[in-house]
Amino acid sequence: MAVNVRDYIAENYGLFINGEFVKGSSDETIEVTNPATGETLSHITRAKDKDVDHAVEVAQEAFESWSLTSKSERAQMLRDIGDKLMAQKDKIAMIETLNNGKPIRETTAIDIPFAARHFHYFASVIETEEGTVNDIDKDTMSIVRHEPIGVVGAVVAWNFPMLLAAWKIAPAIAAGNTIVIQPSSSTPLSLLEVAKIFQEVLPKGVVNILTGKGSESGNAIFNHDGVDKLSFTGSTDVGYQVAEAAAKHLVPATLELGGKSANIILDDANLDLAVEGIQLGILFNQGEVCSAGSRLLVHEKIYDQLVPRLQEAFSNIKVGDPQDEATQMGSQTGKDQLDKIQSYIDVAKESDAQILAGGHRLTENGLDKGFFFEPTLIAVPDNHHKLAQEEIFGPVLTVIKVKDDQEAIDIANDSKYGLAGGVFSQNITRALNIAKAVRTGRIWINTYNQVPEGAPFGGYKKSGIGRETYKGALSNYQQVKNIYIDTSNALKGLY
Repeated sequence: MAVNVRDYIAENYGLFINGEFVKGSSDETIEVTNPATGETLSHITRAKDKDVDHAVEVAQEAFESWSLTSKSERAQMLRDIGDKLMAQKDKIAMIETLNNGKPIRETTAIDIPFAARHFHYFASVIETEEGTVNDIDKDTMSIVRHEPIGVVGAVVAWNFPMLLAAWKIAPAIAAGNTIVIQPSSSTPLSLLEVAKIFQEVLPKGVVNILTGKGSESGNAIFNHDGVDKLSFTGSTDVGYQVAEAAAKHLVPATLELGGKSANIILDDANLDLAVEGIQLGILFNQGEVCSAGSRLLVHEKIYDQLVPRLQEAFSNIKVGDPQDEATQMGSQTGKDQLDKIQSYIDVAKESDAQILAGGHRLTENGLDKGFFFEPTLIAVPDNHHKLAQEEIFGPVLTVIKVKDDQEAIDIANDSKYGLAGGVFSQNITRALNIAKAVRTGRIWINTYNQVPEGAPFGGYKKSGIGRETYKGALSNYQQVKNIYIDTSNALKGLY
């Protein structure tokens, strides 16, 4: 399927500052391509430190009035954004598919609708938010207020460009903050087009979008003295740098980082559900998911039943043109990611691992210009293997045989990460006991990779700090103020 790119995407994009697309301080641009075809889609402005200064200054000025806007007004604007996202769902989904390489069936059904739902959700959250008034004693009253924190600086990863941006923008502006956000330089186009919705709905300066390199303008955002709160989704290595910036400037940070999640299949699992859940865990979004169930722990009693079913299922996955509604897996997002995946396959071949399915780049039937990779299943001897310890971020699943529930728990916890995981069992008590014992921020039972609003998402250990996507995330973007009132009108007698 071929579309006219210019029906969806502009040839060039400036920086979105103060409600307008503006020229950057430099003439430098970055080429943005379609990873499935290699086609040039657009050129974006390469922001410099001066542009970051400008955006933060604008956000600071806008905060003065936006922070005083009533909750009901803010809620209505968030709903308007969500409504407009849904009205333009098909267009924005196509942009996401063209720029990211993921299948149109995913961007249409998940990425854009779930982004819209986050704006709707946080509109409702602020409408139902309550403070507290306590009587300390008969003459003393304590009032607790939740106030916006200021200017939020955010950078999001390339795997879910619009959805991750919504995870940051919706709660930040709902709480009364303004935001300076930078998408990945490889996948910025959906957010830049959605800027036109912000332009229609929001006052100038509430949302500002910079484009550029993470190591340049992204780093400048996180180290800017005018930024009051940091929020980052990306690798754990970069997460350390963001945490250092937060410590240096003494500002709070929310970090959603990497993972190496275990998907545990018990001997009493419904195998039909398990096979589907395993594929949801590792093939959704081409495996480019921080919560991917990339370590499969299978009870030894069903190992020989399950593995052949997985081999067959993986071989039947339709990998191809992301614009085709029948495509189940699209292109990896870039050559660097493809090369990284291939490097782990090379490790598997040189070790005592066994490749049970896949393991190759796909280049036939017109796929040679993109970065397509087969669904891959690899048996490793134990959890100490490099492929079982490191985040691959692709459709590569390691499988390990376990003898009982405790061994599954021990292996699941034997990781520096703690973002997510799964358990498949028809015994809910057994599944819940494992879910409680595995040290991760989320565990799915009898499903995988469901990401609804209203359920907290975030990690233990090196997978991050803080939680997103639920009402408590609003507090990430708020300060708590106590107003202490003495009604006695009496001297204390201390001086």
